[in-house]
Amino acid sequence: MKVGVLLSAGASTRMGSAKALVKLKGESFAAAGIRTLWSVCDSVIVVLGHDAKRIQKSIEAEFVKLVESGKLHRDIQGAHKHGAEGLEVHFVTNRAWKKGMYSSVRLGLVGAVSLKPESVVVLPVDHPNVKVNTVRALGAGMDAALGAYKGSRADKKRFAYAIVPRYRGERGHPLVLTPGLALAIAGDRGAAHLADAVRRNARLVGYLDVADKGVVRNRNTR
Repeated sequence: MKVGVLLSAGASTRMGSAKALVKLKGESFAAAGIRTLWSVCDSVIVVLGHDAKRIQKSIEAEFVKLVESGKLHRDIQGAHKHGAEGLEVHFVTNRAWKKGMYSSVRLGLVGAVSLKPESVVVLPVDHPNVKVNTVRALGAGMDAALGAYKGSRADKKRFAYAIVPRYRGERGHPLVLTPGLALAIAGDRGAAHLADAVRRNARLVGYLDVADKGVVRNRNTR
């Protein structure tokens, strides 16, 4: 089982309104992120912060409409293909969201690891253009790495490995983390941001070169 973490706690000052609710081709950034993560994940932890109650209510209402319209049928079929019985979303609120995205990362990773996943996929909400096939390729890469690992069961739990997508040499999102690395990042109080935490705690970092510009396209303005 894989668990996704969708980071959506900021105030979206440059966007002018909550990024999570901005629409792209009729679908909010949040819904797009959740559905993209569902392509490999059984569950998604959505980390909210600024205006959390209103944003959560809006996302829930959007998914009710998606269910009623039958648009989630393909998502559910895909879930069955990767072994999930169903799909889940869990909302958590980062009350310290003003401290920056890394505080949301740590909160989301704690929630993700509590579900005992094989790996964790971390995606900021402002990357709505990431392709499903990219996320699947990243997930498959982590599966292959874990399958090739020859350490003991105890060592495997502590194995700190990350896979990062690259587009034309530029690193992007989402990141895929082993539970051991996710826990190390969640407990690191000295890191400045997520990339710094990966550098400080990862035993190994793999890079997957992709033809998906969405991994580096950070949508901060309209």
